[in-house]
Amino acid sequence: MKKIPPTFAPAGIVDGSSEASATRRGVLRGIATGVLGLPLMLMARKPEAATVPDACLFVGEQLARYGFPNGHPLGADRQDTFLKEAKMQGLLGKVRSCPPRIATTEEIGRFHTQHHIDRVMHAERAKLEFLDNGDTPVFPGVFEASANVVGTALDGLGRVMLGESARSFQPIGGLHHAGRAHSAGFCVFNDLGVVIETLRRQYGIGRIAYVDIDVHHGDGIFYAYEADPELIFADIHEDGRYLYPGTGGEDETGKDAAKGTKVNIPLLPGAGDREFLQAWPRVEEHLLRFRPEFIIFQCGADGLRNDPLAHLNYSAAAHAHAARSLRHIAGQCAQGRMMAFGGGGYDRDNLAKAWTAVLREFV
Repeated sequence: MKKIPPTFAPAGIVDGSSEASATRRGVLRGIATGVLGLPLMLMARKPEAATVPDACLFVGEQLARYGFPNGHPLGADRQDTFLKEAKMQGLLGKVRSCPPRIATTEEIGRFHTQHHIDRVMHAERAKLEFLDNGDTPVFPGVFEASANVVGTALDGLGRVMLGESARSFQPIGGLHHAGRAHSAGFCVFNDLGVVIETLRRQYGIGRIAYVDIDVHHGDGIFYAYEADPELIFADIHEDGRYLYPGTGGEDETGKDAAKGTKVNIPLLPGAGDREFLQAWPRVEEHLLRFRPEFIIFQCGADGLRNDPLAHLNYSAAAHAHAARSLRHIAGQCAQGRMMAFGGGGYDRDNLAKAWTAVLREFV
């Protein structure tokens, strides 16, 4: 069992049986019930325009509803906060705004087990309080809100694959902790996993890159594809010795035939832009080595300074750097095709800055 030093216990849990885990669950249960610059390895300038230069931005009321009530850190106000900043920066007129859509159970089942889908579908009727050990509360309309996150991701994928847009950005999405058979860490369904499965089954895309800069390790994707040599995985996150979910050690590089196709880069608490930019060339090298046909980017904003659930000190420049670099690599390897998802981020000013930094690099 990994233990968290007391200094860092309030911001996250490492092991489900640890005291820190119990503390965090208690805090969140109370909330839910209302009681409580280095040089770029690649060119720094924007790349040549892709065949389809525009980007789709997926927003709408159905997506905004994916948020937990009563002061939970992942509330339903996050999309509006981002949109206000994007409007102020003049970005909304430079993208194609696209509405959400709900996924079918068949679509969700491309990644998830039927038992898990049924459990979420009937959670309200069964009067469940949480879908996991205390992080992910049941709320009115939880199934529909979660299915809209998945369906919207699939609509974005379809638009990119059909050539209607080179890139898509879905700020309410990137639910990377959910496993095939369970919810976890504020994530009910894993829209990213459904996108990966759909890329393969429907579009015949084999080699897919998944890049994650959320402060928490993308364990729901990593372990689902740990032995898959065609899922090229790169994740920069806070060291799991100090933060939920306690995984993503540097020695976790894939299993069996997939060994070496996964890169995990844990950063110590207090790390900021300097450390991020020092680590980023490893991500670039990894992707260029395997030359993916499609790139998925989880750009969680919870690594920015003063996020209430973590301990890193990025600025939005880290997100801009990553988005610019990945757009260039997508142009080299993947016909420009990439999708970005907002992931975590619990300080509202931070998520507005980080997500608009990504969107600015996409237009």
